[in-house]
Amino acid sequence: MKLEDLGFSTWFQENSDSKLLNSTQPARVISVYRDQYIIKNELGEISADVTGKLMFNAESALDYPTVGDWVYAEYFDDNAFAVIHQVLPRKSVLKRKTPGKEIGFQALAANIDTALIMQSLDRDFNLARLDRYLVMVHTAGIAPAVLLSKSDLVTAAEIKQKMLEIRQRTSINTVIPFSNLSGRGLSEINDFLDPGMTYCLLGSSGVGKSSLLNSLLGAAVIRTQRVRESNGRGRHTTSLRQLLFLESGAMLIDTPGMRELANFDIANGMSTTFSEIEELAAQCQFNDCSHEHEKGCTVLSALNEGTISRERYRNFLKMKKENAFYEMSYREKRQRDKNFGKMVKNVMKDKRTRLP
Repeated sequence: MKLEDLGFSTWFQENSDSKLLNSTQPARVISVYRDQYIIKNELGEISADVTGKLMFNAESALDYPTVGDWVYAEYFDDNAFAVIHQVLPRKSVLKRKTPGKEIGFQALAANIDTALIMQSLDRDFNLARLDRYLVMVHTAGIAPAVLLSKSDLVTAAEIKQKMLEIRQRTSINTVIPFSNLSGRGLSEINDFLDPGMTYCLLGSSGVGKSSLLNSLLGAAVIRTQRVRESNGRGRHTTSLRQLLFLESGAMLIDTPGMRELANFDIANGMSTTFSEIEELAAQCQFNDCSHEHEKGCTVLSALNEGTISRERYRNFLKMKKENAFYEMSYREKRQRDKNFGKMVKNVMKDKRTRLP
């Protein structure tokens, strides 16, 4: 398989370091499980570790390779093993807040052309959650498309209504309903995926991501599990992130289902996803308007007039408040880490000066 078939476009050629390429080869990360990597280029698939230098210089988890990354790799033992020296510049990186109480970023995948956001047409359908996915995708500069699974469980009228709701709420052009059971819509999804392009599949556990992948791959490659009937929630069947190759030549990144979808540093994503509210906010009387109680707030005026929906307005405010809180906490954490690093360096320097 040629590098171009793996997505090594002119952009990556122009942004690669020719000096590093004298001693390494470009390879794409196709699988990540904890600190284990599988990379691929013309030599095939091979296990790889990161160098100690890369680990030492990494300031956060974002500095480590993630699935979809292009890396500078050095091969050993007749190309049986490799080490990753550095990550090439990323065209895009999909990230979210680290799950739990820790304030930091988790890289989900890199160098994606289009994100396929999946929701099922039954109990999982949630426009507020779709907003969150769109903010994440738009922040990364990735084009979104929506796939609506389990179309066999609802009527044609319900499908039409939900597609209309999505199109009225967003600027997304591609919305495809489908069924893994009946096969309806699968050919339309296949036709949408272009050769040489990289796609990422996003969605909650239980929406049918693994079943869709198996349908597109033409084989039961990905393990699937039934949704719990008690609450309609799915179990995590994908525990690693991997890049898969379709017969069409398109590449599809599978990620674990996400129950927690918080994020920060999302100003660009917010302005794109909630463009109608952001345009109104720019006309408010006060630059620091919270859009909750101030006089001269055009957002509140539009809300009272029914120009924007109350549910979308609440989601907008909630995400803005989350973003402000997490950004402040992140800056404080970075400052503490920086101060601690300075203290360690000063202690080591003091020890060296005291040695005879």
